[in-house]
Amino acid sequence: MKYPHVVIQTPSLPATQLFLLYHAAGDNPVAMGEIGHWFAGAFPHALVVSVGGPLQDDDGGFQWYAPSAGNHQQQVDAAMDGFIASVRHWQQQSGVSAQATALVGFAQGATMALEALKVQAGLAGRVVAFSGRYATLPQQAGTRTTIHLIHGDNDIVLPLTHALAAEERLTALGGDVTLDIVDDLPHAIDDRAMQFALERLQFTVPRRYFDEALSGGKPGGEDVIMLM
Repeated sequence: MKYPHVVIQTPSLPATQLFLLYHAAGDNPVAMGEIGHWFAGAFPHALVVSVGGPLQDDDGGFQWYAPSAGNHQQQVDAAMDGFIASVRHWQQQSGVSAQATALVGFAQGATMALEALKVQAGLAGRVVAFSGRYATLPQQAGTRTTIHLIHGDNDIVLPLTHALAAEERLTALGGDVTLDIVDDLPHAIDDRAMQFALERLQFTVPRRYFDEALSGGKPGGEDVIMLM
């Protein structure tokens, strides 16, 4: 694996869930890994890994692309093959399916996770996007992935308007999305944001289960464990 990473938790038995954490531009997998302990505590059978971006900046931080005034979508697209490869790598290493995989991103990491679904629908069963945004809003959406947007209302780096626009677009397209707004939170993840994330993962039933039930199908068992 060519990307820097930190393994937060390896379960004693084969993993039944996979949490992949992706940090902001200029940060590192060790720092992002701090929130990984919350997921490890709530999901003891999960493999939890914090993955760093492939590019190192002058200050020693990592990123998937260098933020600039250029075309944001082109920057994201250029980094996307590597990002998706990092997800597939850990799915193969762990033996965990896409439906039992959760991508957790903050800022640029959230952007990469959200944008990855535009390229490969169903890459993961859940996405938790802290203080993130799409490079450009999607033109289509489905229910193969449940997207949880969590954003502070005092974020001046990536304003809340990005999350509001994403929720509105995904809902209009028939996607499966939730939005939790954290009062007075700037561009950061705090205990309240983490509680929102854990509650969504544990108690929000993916809409695809209802769709499958209405169509007479059976919901896939592997993602059910993410609700426990």
